[in-house]
Amino acid sequence: MNALPADRTAQQRWPWWPLLPLYPYGLRRTVVRELIPEQVWSLEQLQGVLYVAVPIRMTVVRLRAGLMLYAPLPPTGEVRGALAELEARYGPVLTIVLPTSSGLEHKLPLPALARAFPAAQVWVTPRQWSFPVQLPLSWLGFPAQRTRVLFEQGLPHTDELRWIPLGPLDLGLGTFMEAACLHCASGSLLVTDALVAISAEPPELFAADPSPLLFHARERGDDPLLDTPEQRRRGWQRLVLFASYLRPEPLQVPGWRELLSGLLAPGVRESRAYFGLYPFRWQQHWQQEFRRLVPGEGSALLVAPVLERLVFPRCQAALLGWIRALAAHPELRWLVPAHYDAPVPCSPERLMALADALEGRPWAPDNGSWAYLAGIDRALLQLGLVPNQPLQSEVMEPSPTESDRSESDRSQSDEERLRA
Repeated sequence: MNALPADRTAQQRWPWWPLLPLYPYGLRRTVVRELIPEQVWSLEQLQGVLYVAVPIRMTVVRLRAGLMLYAPLPPTGEVRGALAELEARYGPVLTIVLPTSSGLEHKLPLPALARAFPAAQVWVTPRQWSFPVQLPLSWLGFPAQRTRVLFEQGLPHTDELRWIPLGPLDLGLGTFMEAACLHCASGSLLVTDALVAISAEPPELFAADPSPLLFHARERGDDPLLDTPEQRRRGWQRLVLFASYLRPEPLQVPGWRELLSGLLAPGVRESRAYFGLYPFRWQQHWQQEFRRLVPGEGSALLVAPVLERLVFPRCQAALLGWIRALAAHPELRWLVPAHYDAPVPCSPERLMALADALEGRPWAPDNGSWAYLAGIDRALLQLGLVPNQPLQSEVMEPSPTESDRSESDRSQSDEERLRA
């Protein structure tokens, strides 16, 4: 990988990365894609642990009076520049939405993003929490005067958007909640973590630096990082298995002798190859395991396995009810998750089929690639850190009259602020 020019490096810097020290740490490249012409855009960065990295997405939606940002990302210079270009064409950023109560990857960048757009209204899901001490949102950097709670204090832009809550679900240490958003004009359904769409081909985001893909495509630590389309595809599919199951069944950890034998071997004496450290050995049937997860040529729509086993193992009814509530909107044409692939062709029929398939198969299994996640879940239960029977709190959606009135008031305030 060639070194970036100094000005490009400066535009990609994220100084607050130590708050959540995930790869690629303080240097976040952003790819901007137009998902739905003139209506929906995606700003994408990588996020992961070491080289197990997947795309994370902030979605920009065009509204009649300006723009909405859904699921914040670190507002690097690249991000702010891309948003400035969209503002010049389609109007100002009016609304920033944090659609999750537990997703630190979206929660931590929000204060900086809100400071970058001081006129924008900030909306967050109910039951926001911090660990180990529960702190007020203002202490976490959220702007107190312009932060509102979804559902409890209204909903933004209800004449253009539909909001569908999942949760809140009591997880013991905290609460899981996700607010899906349907943009009626484009038929785009925005979700955060519960649903993902995974393709067999690596995302565009790896084009500039495919090092994570090439690292995982190898069989041994002393294998060089060869860059070919097949190696990129191979590395991506293994990376997906890692991210989905943490320790998939086809993966073995070699002994210390084999592990150390690759250190400083010719061809891997560089940091992006971790100097030959490669603590993995893949069994031959790993591709079959990937095909079980992503069976077709297109993007597979599924519940993220980590969440199915660690968040929803005792909340299946809540998740299935939410998926069927999403399917109740006939305008739905596209799914835009905050991770992996987007946009994905979608329909009420496809979501209903997904719910039926989930209900008809074993839920959150204990064997195969699920075994490692199952062990974590059992340990959390034994330690009393998660409840055996999670409680689901009711979130009341404002009546159409109330929400429409609050939306009208906010729209008028936005127009007055623009005139000023």
